[in-house]
Amino acid sequence: MSDYKTFLDNGIEEINQGHFEKGIEWINKSLELKDDWEIPYFYRAVANHALERYDDAMLDYTKSIRLNEKMTDAYYNRAKITLTRKDIENPDISKAIEDLEKALEQDEKFLDALYAMAAAHKKLGNYKTALEYLDRLLEIEPEAVNARAFKKLLLQKYV
Repeated sequence: MSDYKTFLDNGIEEINQGHFEKGIEWINKSLELKDDWEIPYFYRAVANHALERYDDAMLDYTKSIRLNEKMTDAYYNRAKITLTRKDIENPDISKAIEDLEKALEQDEKFLDALYAMAAAHKKLGNYKTALEYLDRLLEIEPEAVNARAFKKLLLQKYV
């Protein structure tokens, strides 16, 4: 007999192997049986994100956050979509910053969120704030090559 947890586990396994459509099918079966917890929505969002179905991914990341406001990775991934989408002319960078702030509230050493925060502030022209986030990141991980290069670019071109 299969239950929602088995369906979810199968879906996560498929997603981890890069079989996103199959993973979504399993997760949908899980959600038919139990739709009040954040994990299946998060993983379905991850699969849709990978398939570049950004609107579906955003809805599922949001649903997972509504069910559990401590979903650090959901905040980060939602912000990442906002910051990197090419199909939206003027993305709401302030929304991405809000999501990244939520992620950093829960994990102040979340390196990817610190980097994304710097990128978001650069997009808004807040170069000094961008540098502050890069400095925080480099304090935690001094060898972060991308952060060092980003900081150098900001200092040379914008500050």
